[in-house]
Amino acid sequence: MELQRQNLKVKFKTKRYGFTLLEVLVVVVIISLLAGLGGGIYKGTYKRILVEKAARNFLLTAKYARIMAIEQQRQYEIQLDMTNNGFLLTTMQLNEESGQAEQVIVHNSYCKPVEFESGVSFEDIQITPIDLEVSAETEEEQTIIFSPNGTAQSSVIQIGDGKTHYTISINAATGMTKIYSGTAENVKVYTFDLDME
Repeated sequence: MELQRQNLKVKFKTKRYGFTLLEVLVVVVIISLLAGLGGGIYKGTYKRILVEKAARNFLLTAKYARIMAIEQQRQYEIQLDMTNNGFLLTTMQLNEESGQAEQVIVHNSYCKPVEFESGVSFEDIQITPIDLEVSAETEEEQTIIFSPNGTAQSSVIQIGDGKTHYTISINAATGMTKIYSGTAENVKVYTFDLDME
């Protein structure tokens, strides 16, 4: 009986628990590879989210501009600021102190000026001028006008980062705005001439 206990003690003593250095290194390498792969996927996803966020902000601002132009019965304008890489909504408002109408930036809980995150920019801008005799506006600042009767300037705006693209189109006759995933070349600008036929 004593001999059996000694044999059991020897068996327990010779049995090893733990990992070898090679096994630990293999696990560390596998975790590093998975983390690197996940980081690359995260970075690409984050950039796509920034582009989509910018495009959706523009879409919401355009819809808000149309609603407010009709509701307030005054013109609203989205100004594309190429210098600061963003846009803002403006309108004419009466200054009660001076009695003069002045252009003000709309800044409230529904709408505020937007500056794009790094890498996101306007890639293509097609704005049909209201007066066809007037040439296109300068690249420094372009404006999309929303009128009190619900119409707007026909526009196609592409926002992207070189890889991911979203295109917003504004219908001239209705002022309605739609967003598309992809480039502006796939979006047609439709204008309606009610005087023809």
